[in-house]
Amino acid sequence: MIVDENLIAQLDNGIDSDTLNQIRHTLNNLAPPDIAHQLEITPPKHRHILWDLVDPEISGEVIQDLSDEIQLDFLNRMDGAEVAQMTEGLDVDDVVDILQQLPEGVIPEVLQAMSLQDRQRVETVLTYAEDTAGGLMDTEVITVRPDITVDVVLRYLRRFDEIPDTTDNLFVVSRRDTFLGNLSIGKLLTSSPNTTVREVMNTEVKAINVNLIDSEVATRFQRYDLISAPVVDEQNRLLGRITIDDVVDVIVEDADHSLLAMAGLSDTEDTFSSIVKTAPRRAIWLGVNLITAIVASSAISIFEATLDKIVALAILMPIVASMGGVAGSQTLTVVIRGMALGQIERSNISWLLSKEFAVGVFNGMLYALLVGCIVSVWFDDGEMALIIGLAMAINLMAAAVAGTVLPVILRSLKIDPALAGSVILTTVTDIVGFVSFLGLAAAFLL
Repeated sequence: MIVDENLIAQLDNGIDSDTLNQIRHTLNNLAPPDIAHQLEITPPKHRHILWDLVDPEISGEVIQDLSDEIQLDFLNRMDGAEVAQMTEGLDVDDVVDILQQLPEGVIPEVLQAMSLQDRQRVETVLTYAEDTAGGLMDTEVITVRPDITVDVVLRYLRRFDEIPDTTDNLFVVSRRDTFLGNLSIGKLLTSSPNTTVREVMNTEVKAINVNLIDSEVATRFQRYDLISAPVVDEQNRLLGRITIDDVVDVIVEDADHSLLAMAGLSDTEDTFSSIVKTAPRRAIWLGVNLITAIVASSAISIFEATLDKIVALAILMPIVASMGGVAGSQTLTVVIRGMALGQIERSNISWLLSKEFAVGVFNGMLYALLVGCIVSVWFDDGEMALIIGLAMAINLMAAAVAGTVLPVILRSLKIDPALAGSVILTTVTDIVGFVSFLGLAAAFLL
């Protein structure tokens, strides 16, 4: 991968016409996937500047490689005609993936701006659910009849300016488009010109039903080492094909979902999304955790009548530790995912740390106030409310810093952050939570 790590530094140092021209030249000399990667590792304040510098002729190829949240951010700034122009020439399945990020009311506007042929192809795929084989398939396929010769097939292929990407097989169909089998490119090139397609085609191929869910499609590709596969309807009529690049996207999305769901985060989470977007998302899951922590502490408080004020501290300690653990896990998960995707660089780690600390401050203040009010009512003790509120704020800010810095340190020590990060982070947040809580209690109450 060739990505200029100095682009962000150039933007930070000031923007003038010479700098923009230099960045434009550097950016557009990269391959579209590398441009997309550069956009994803760039903080939001510079991201739109870079996007405006991308050559319009390749912007469609770039945007299809971006994460859903960043795609939507760019798409929301375009009208229907601009989206239609940008997606012109892309495979149908890639166009559909982009359109599915738009609000439903905008999609007709984009379709109307397309050519009739492109619109019909896209509308066909849009009728199927996004998480099915129909939502993944590309309708652009090359089909042949079983009764023609290899020589005829070769002459037929020469009429195309180019064949679809990732074409490893031609699909053999009847006159009614019933799927009969595959003819591999390798078999086509090595067979005698007078041989018929029927003699050399593979009839053992298992076509994929258009309604099969995407995770099952991925499993089938993995099990049979497929590069492409035909998609058929209930009558076994060929509708399109699915290629390995789409299946890889499904696998990555499923892995993202599994990883981020453990921390209560959306699988569309952008590593460098703004504080305004990030803080409320984290706050919701922290609120859920607060409820469970209060329930756990309530069980201990059954014995409240026989306990003095020091024991009340023991009842409340799990709340501070638990909230810090969840806040740290959220940050840790996002940073480890960013590392896995190659998004964390020396050029952006300081920005990420600042952002995560600001999120910790926001949620720390929010839940310090909320928990302080709850404790004040629960124990009728203003000092106790102040103590736990301050401890909560300190622990959530410390958790944000630890969750950002810890994976970087572990990676520099050649230790897998995904394996060791959560254990160490839990220890850090527990120690900070207990020390801050009990230390404040000792200062105020003793």
